[in-house]
Amino acid sequence: MMSSLPIDLDKVPAAEIDRAILRAGIIAELDAISLYYQFAAKAKLPKIKKVLAEIAREEKTHVGEFQALLLELDKEQQRELAKGKKEVDEM
Repeated sequence: MMSSLPIDLDKVPAAEIDRAILRAGIIAELDAISLYYQFAAKAKLPKIKKVLAEIAREEKTHVGEFQALLLELDKEQQRELAKGKKEVDEM
């Protein structure tokens, strides 16, 4: 099941709109990744499985593109992402 847009972009302040769009894009790409992998798991023909898995991998690239842009615009997000990575690395 695909997520609905978690916010009404018409209600987002102009100063926040680009960050909100990027976050919504990340959500959409993560949904697509999950959907394509689920389809690949259910597909009968190997060629269809292969294509769906490849498309899912391409969506991961899109997540990376959106994330790179978001990190340029949101320094707090950048710091918190680094903090989360550090916490995992220390486990």
